[in-house]
Amino acid sequence: MPLNRRRFLKKSAVTGAGVAMASAVAAPAARAAEAKKGQRPAKRYSFTVMGTTDLHGNIFNWDYFKDAEFSDAKGNARGLARVSTLVDEVRREKGRRNTMLIDAGDTIQGTPLTYYYAKVDPITAPGGPVHPMAAAMNAIGYDAVALGNHEFNYGIETLRKFEDQCDFPLLGANALDAKTLRPAFPPYFMKTFHVKGAPPVRVAVLGLTNPGIAIWDKAYVQGKLTFPGLEEQAAKWVPRLRSMGADVVVVSAHSGSSGTSSYGDQLPYVENSSALVAQQVPGIDAILVGHAHTEIAELLVTNEKTGKTVVLSEPLAYAQRLSLFDFELVFARGRWSVESVKATVRDSRTVADDPKITKLLKDDHDIVVAYVNQVVGTATEKLTTVEARYKDAPIIDLITKVQEDVVRAALAGTEYASLPVIAQASPFSRTSEIPAGEVTIRDLSSLYVYDNTLVAKVMTGAQIKAYLEYSAEYFAQTAAGAAVDVEKLTNAGGRPDYNYDYVSGLSYDIDIAQPAGSRIRNVTYEGAALDDARKFVFAVNNYRANGGGAFPHVASATEVWSESTEIRTRIAEWVTAKGVLDPKDFASVGWKLTRDGTPVF
Repeated sequence: MPLNRRRFLKKSAVTGAGVAMASAVAAPAARAAEAKKGQRPAKRYSFTVMGTTDLHGNIFNWDYFKDAEFSDAKGNARGLARVSTLVDEVRREKGRRNTMLIDAGDTIQGTPLTYYYAKVDPITAPGGPVHPMAAAMNAIGYDAVALGNHEFNYGIETLRKFEDQCDFPLLGANALDAKTLRPAFPPYFMKTFHVKGAPPVRVAVLGLTNPGIAIWDKAYVQGKLTFPGLEEQAAKWVPRLRSMGADVVVVSAHSGSSGTSSYGDQLPYVENSSALVAQQVPGIDAILVGHAHTEIAELLVTNEKTGKTVVLSEPLAYAQRLSLFDFELVFARGRWSVESVKATVRDSRTVADDPKITKLLKDDHDIVVAYVNQVVGTATEKLTTVEARYKDAPIIDLITKVQEDVVRAALAGTEYASLPVIAQASPFSRTSEIPAGEVTIRDLSSLYVYDNTLVAKVMTGAQIKAYLEYSAEYFAQTAAGAAVDVEKLTNAGGRPDYNYDYVSGLSYDIDIAQPAGSRIRNVTYEGAALDDARKFVFAVNNYRANGGGAFPHVASATEVWSESTEIRTRIAEWVTAKGVLDPKDFASVGWKLTRDGTPVF
């Protein structure tokens, strides 16, 4: 493949770190007070830290699953080509020497583009390509990037190769070597801003990643890396950075601000702890927040030990927004201190693509577009996920059928071959569609948007019932006879669609008139009531198998087989082998919603 990308030299780390405080009016007020007293104006310096997060392989404003320009109901645009234009605007406004650009992680997974260069034409192969995300971010001029949990989805070898191709450090102060407990990646990045007629300003960026990696990518990191809590490691590193002469400390954290965890008590560390870091650890000025895929222009958190305000901002994922932290510093008593910080976001839909980025990555993009448009089979009818979250949809049965077949074949000839195989799958997308007629890789990829792999666990009938009860908490309790609004029927308690599971091979009712925990009714296997003691091989994705979503029993269940091939790939292989995609080969009505025994639909 053509490699027309420019190589850059690694940036050398300079110096930095900082003090916490935030008020949009503090600096002007201070200047006015000085003028009123007739004092000589203090030396001041302004600079801007720009930030992105959860880029997930989006370089172009392109939807590879629809083979068209990306669009949504709000008219958003995405991609690093747009961000590059925004970054150039800010650099012109502020002066490039007065800006820096960072990211809060989840960079190399999420689109067919990133999958292609991890698996189809991997960057790890001898003489392999430069990763498109490395090429784009190098060209834009990122200073530092925190590790996200999805950085580990393709294994440590791929991550290390990507790291080698980047002209900026990948930061992870809480990504530790499991044996030495020392940082396995650079904990921080330091940069010096030179100020005319005054000492330089030293800015430190501390990178923190998500403890959930230990669960979600257990197969890759167990025994190699460990991930302690963000608060603990920030408390360790922020004083060190200050003692090294840092005037400003910015944290880039791949951790949301809600204080919640999707994995329950499986880890003693909070998944979304950015606000807790701001609250508990003195000496932080600002935090670039990632992981949660929400937009927070500015969130002010008071540090409980100092009373100072820490400014947080989370730009919308997929390069749809760019966060700006505008700092005002004052030099007094021989040191710089932060006088004010204000956070805002800029919108990618307000600008055009940067032609230098689109030109740089056009060949890579075109290769992936051709790849996803390969025809692998023919569908006898249209299949869609539009109603899949509240009706048993054949398109989800396709996933479970593939998983059952793969696991059954893998266990043939083993001691587990005699156990019945059942499987789980989630309605990941509400818009996926496999059209009648030709079926392409992109059609199937849109059905399974994550790079999950397959695991086989042994579970009992009683454990499966508990699993189903937990899954059924996804539905809002709805009294018999009450109107049913499908837009309000699901996602109870904020549970996302990917944490609601179908279970194949069984027949069962979900009575949504009942409270959570007592909804599963009439569970049968092969026409008979499910035996609590009967053992099954449960085919699950690695996220669920490792505890993602905190479903009961599955994480601790005996694992009898696993593989590294993505479920998405297995689906494509299954359809290719069949040639014809006919629901009679995989569809079944295994579950339904009821109210006091009466079907809802």
